[in-house]
Amino acid sequence: MMTSFRFVLTVMVIVLLNACSSSAPSTSRYSQKHDSIPSRLPTADELVEPEPSFEPPSRQGNRTYSLFGNTWHILDDVSDFSQEGVASWYGEKFHGHLTSNGETYDMYAMSAAHKTLPLPTYVRVTNLDNDKSVVVRVNDRGPFHGNRIIDLSYVAAYKLDMLKSGTARVKIEALQPSSGNEALAVTPPLKMESIDQFYIQVHAGSDSARLQAEAERLQKLYQVPATTQPNNGLYRVVLGPLAEPQTNKLLEQLRKAGYPDAFRVAVP
Repeated sequence: MMTSFRFVLTVMVIVLLNACSSSAPSTSRYSQKHDSIPSRLPTADELVEPEPSFEPPSRQGNRTYSLFGNTWHILDDVSDFSQEGVASWYGEKFHGHLTSNGETYDMYAMSAAHKTLPLPTYVRVTNLDNDKSVVVRVNDRGPFHGNRIIDLSYVAAYKLDMLKSGTARVKIEALQPSSGNEALAVTPPLKMESIDQFYIQVHAGSDSARLQAEAERLQKLYQVPATTQPNNGLYRVVLGPLAEPQTNKLLEQLRKAGYPDAFRVAVP
């Protein structure tokens, strides 16, 4: 009788542990946990570099932002912009997701992510280890890991012959749209239009330390700003601020990941 009781008790403990472990959402906004190389090589058409042309600043992605404890200020003049450092690349994991300026990331397009260049900016990236260069259009923010200064699309990294090493020492030069690829850019100061932005509220409660820990976890998981805000004597965990398209997309992902009561709040 005692043996049967212990068996039943053990089963109940296992069931409870499984229930507890499955109740905490851990699904990433991406379908892959780690980035990966695509299954095919670029075509000849995909290897053609873009011709720099004047584009007004994107309505999204050109405001000062904070992420992982750092605040980044967007450059309003890149007429003499040149930078040397480590480049990385991003591929299959991010393909099809929104970039910071609201476009869709295409790993077979000549594009890149940079922390402070205006979106978009055309730049020439030169691999200092083999002198190969490529012209790309910066339309995303990043990279935010280590000492890297630019994240290149898969096809741009392929053309620079840096896929095997994963990173490369590079030089970045902003380009003058009206003079081909040779001159440095003269980008007019940003004139931003007012656009709607939103926070996404995920939790609320009185335990500020626990909620701050949850904000840090969500920030790392979804790669977006997250913090706690005082709210009528309590605290709330919010993600953002984000433009409306990113807000709606992330809100859908959060609800599927186990946050059915998440909702958006307009930024005052």
